[in-house]
Amino acid sequence: MLSVVLITGVAGFMGSHLADEFLAKGYKVKGIDNFLGGYPSNVPAGVDFLEADLDDLSKIESKFEGVDLVVHAACTAYEGLSVFSPSLISRNTFQISANVISASIKHKVDKFVMLSSMARYGTQISLPFVETMQPLPQDPYGIAKVASEMLLKNMSETHGMKYTIVVPHNIIGSRQKYDDPFRNVASIMINRMLQGKQPVIYGDGNQKRCFSFMKDVTNPILTACESDLVNGLTINIGPDEEFITINELASRIANIIGFELNPIYLPGRPQEVLNANCSADLARKLLSYQTTTSLNDGLTELIEWIKISKPRRFNYHLPIEFVTDKTPVSWTTDLFNE
Repeated sequence: MLSVVLITGVAGFMGSHLADEFLAKGYKVKGIDNFLGGYPSNVPAGVDFLEADLDDLSKIESKFEGVDLVVHAACTAYEGLSVFSPSLISRNTFQISANVISASIKHKVDKFVMLSSMARYGTQISLPFVETMQPLPQDPYGIAKVASEMLLKNMSETHGMKYTIVVPHNIIGSRQKYDDPFRNVASIMINRMLQGKQPVIYGDGNQKRCFSFMKDVTNPILTACESDLVNGLTINIGPDEEFITINELASRIANIIGFELNPIYLPGRPQEVLNANCSADLARKLLSYQTTTSLNDGLTELIEWIKISKPRRFNYHLPIEFVTDKTPVSWTTDLFNE
């Protein structure tokens, strides 16, 4: 019987909402975060919280004592930035995963659920991406996520820990970090438009994505945590119905806000996947996944939350390890705040 859950990245967007759900179900919830990718205000009341860097095993290891279930949501999920800061992103993706896996096995955690990324797939010969495809990551972040998955499988099978890997993609909703210039395209666009500024689009804007609304993702993740039917599996979680371009995303946001759209186009980012869309068929079958919120409704709720939270200046809070002629000017200057 699972009763104590530890959530890494509990101050983040996804981690904090999962904590709410586990608390509502009567779990004792522990959490660890360093606030690199989230806000202190996100941590729900009732969480036994530790502020710490997951890349220091000695500081976090004791927190795993008495834990039945680990949900590993922490990660510096920066695909684009990873091309220019591979050390930072790899350390805060692979190394932290290794530490969390090690602490979990030492303290005999029953089950480990890892939140992976659509970046694992890279560019495939067909769409949508299905779980049986060979991962082909094409940026350091995706490489680090696949390495983390491989380590989890290897260590779990060696030491007898149950595990499931879930692959949510492009999640939007309240509590998302919207003053981050390096990721969360919908939130970046909304934050700028609410300040009367045009959105920034990389390349021609014809890249295509699906966007997952947070409330549609939490329930199937909880099911994955509690079900033995998905042990050892990798499962995509998120919609596959509304597959749209980044240009269309900007247009939808502008229409909801009532903003006159004239985007700023910058050169494309290196190693960006052109079209990324995951099949949700396995999640529908095993996790009762269903899309209940349309993209427009999800964007509307996100816009209202950012309005209430107040638009903010963008915080260039992460270092760029090296700059080349391929580094986006929006990262090497204060462009997002102009």
